[in-house]
Amino acid sequence: MALIDISNLANAGIRGLRAYDPGHDLVALRRRCAGAQLVELGSNENPYGASPKAKQAIVEGLARIHVYPDPLGGDLKRALAAKHGIETSSILLGNGSHELLMQFAQVFAGPGDEVVASIFGFAVYALAAQAAGADVRLAPAHARDHPMARGHDLDAVLATIGRRTKLVYLANPNNPTGTWFGDDAFAAFLSRVPERVIVVVDEAYAEFVDAPDFASALALVARHPTLVVTRTFSKAHALAGLRVGFAVADAGLVAIMERVRESFNVNVLGLAAAEAALADEVHLQASIAGNALQRDALAAALRDRGLMVSPSQTNFLLVEFGHDAARVEAALVQRGIVLRPMAGYGLGDCLRITIGTEPENAQLLLMLDEVMA
Repeated sequence: MALIDISNLANAGIRGLRAYDPGHDLVALRRRCAGAQLVELGSNENPYGASPKAKQAIVEGLARIHVYPDPLGGDLKRALAAKHGIETSSILLGNGSHELLMQFAQVFAGPGDEVVASIFGFAVYALAAQAAGADVRLAPAHARDHPMARGHDLDAVLATIGRRTKLVYLANPNNPTGTWFGDDAFAAFLSRVPERVIVVVDEAYAEFVDAPDFASALALVARHPTLVVTRTFSKAHALAGLRVGFAVADAGLVAIMERVRESFNVNVLGLAAAEAALADEVHLQASIAGNALQRDALAAALRDRGLMVSPSQTNFLLVEFGHDAARVEAALVQRGIVLRPMAGYGLGDCLRITIGTEPENAQLLLMLDEVMA
């Protein structure tokens, strides 16, 4: 019997697709380093942990894990609506924002269409476009010597939009660079985007921002029916293990997206924990303040060592190590420090470093000095 190449049975877009790369196999590393200190600074997680209120909601929710969650996520939607001053009909819940980012391409792009993103944007944008069978067009980023080194160049993104463009992905602040664009620049950009183009602004790290020129795109949704803003509970709210995200958009656009949303896509514990986390502003602000303090301190320490550190408004830093990046990263792993290599993003000379606690950052610097010496 002739062997069948199963890949040929897949859709064309899927055949050329590579799976999302999450970085190191952390489970394997933890087992290998059992009993030793492993400092995990590669996944942009919140080292201060989730709100005590969220943890209590999880404990109480354990009694309900034998039943399906609310398919509408009504309580969480109402809490989000109250928090952001929007209508529940404008909110779409997701199994993390990753799920939603994939589905926007599924719904609004396809074969023959184009999806535009910045060359150094989140990897999921290109994956979403390819999975939908659409062509990906990557806009040039700001140059290395620009104040927002390697960040989104909105003029270049605008110039990349063509007659076949159906969807644009932007991240503000951006992963993996940490850079951001101001509200005036984005408003000017949005005014020039053709009305037929959906613009998705990924604000996964928005809570960490303290730059005075930044403003969330949420305030513009009511005036732009083709604008979508996504958020997540994985970063500032430290619920990465529960996978809860949401999008805010025109109610008509949300209604279309609901047609493809998986039933019960946010679990019982995720719904309860996210709602509780929203109610704990004190814990959120403490995490944000801790991150800001350590971000400035770590960036300064790395620059003192002669390293180029991109400006960041997130909970991570993009650091340039030159041709030595791969060796430094591997040597740090051997010493129990896990960073994120950036070769898959076209930034092979850089490493992405999550902002840890003060002791974690001190251990990183100690081991880095040893490796670089």
